[in-house]
Amino acid sequence: MKKLKIKKIDKSKIILVIVAICILLPLLNLIIWAFTKRWSWPDLLPEIYSLRGFEEIFRRKGEMLTIFMSSIMLSMVVAILSVIIGLMTSRAFVFYEFKGKNKLYFASILPFLIPSTVFAMGIHVTFIKLGLANTILGVIIVHLIYSLPYATRLLMDGTQAVGKKLEEQAKVLGANTFQAFTKVTLPILSPVILSSLIMAYITSFSQYFLTLLIGGGKIKTFTIVMFPYISGGDRNIVATYSLVFLGITLVIFSFFNFVVSKLNKNISTDFYN
Repeated sequence: MKKLKIKKIDKSKIILVIVAICILLPLLNLIIWAFTKRWSWPDLLPEIYSLRGFEEIFRRKGEMLTIFMSSIMLSMVVAILSVIIGLMTSRAFVFYEFKGKNKLYFASILPFLIPSTVFAMGIHVTFIKLGLANTILGVIIVHLIYSLPYATRLLMDGTQAVGKKLEEQAKVLGANTFQAFTKVTLPILSPVILSSLIMAYITSFSQYFLTLLIGGGKIKTFTIVMFPYISGGDRNIVATYSLVFLGITLVIFSFFNFVVSKLNKNISTDFYN
């Protein structure tokens, strides 16, 4: 008797399908709720459809456009600063030995360990004394403190993987320290830099409590406008705002990807010329 050949199942494909389902199902749920007014259990389909969420956004389009732009600019500033500071910090932690290095590294990951409410209450008192409370600068600084550990941790892994040997080889061939870093290491680190930018941006863009407390209600961002609908259980409005949030994030991701790719192309062109 011939033995039946059992085709081996690719585990990576199974994992990919599971991940795709986990992402697409919540997204599908959001899309349905964005057009739904009432959807009661155990009905499989919504009872009443509505465009109230989109009407709400278009009714306040002037105000919402201002809030969107201010939220995007604030988060982009935080993301760029996080990557610049995180890149320098990661190189210091990976390549150099100095006094208090372990303590400083532990301090850099404290926002991971301290709950955001405790962190916000403590820093709010400090910011009041420094005159930074209820200001855009105070909000940027507090977002930076909270997003910087994510960027630093990602960039440390990338810096450790790349190492310093390629930079040293470039110096042997005549490049100075700045040229060795910008024309050799930076292009290799671009995928990690892009990931750090996106992580820092999303961390900043999604902050509610820190923005509300440090901004004192004067600094309006997308989450400040969105959160009352979440706490009120208005799923139609929340789903619509969430789709807008997702769309903005995808646009920003594409923008960051374009900028990083463009910079890499220019660096490579200068290098080979």
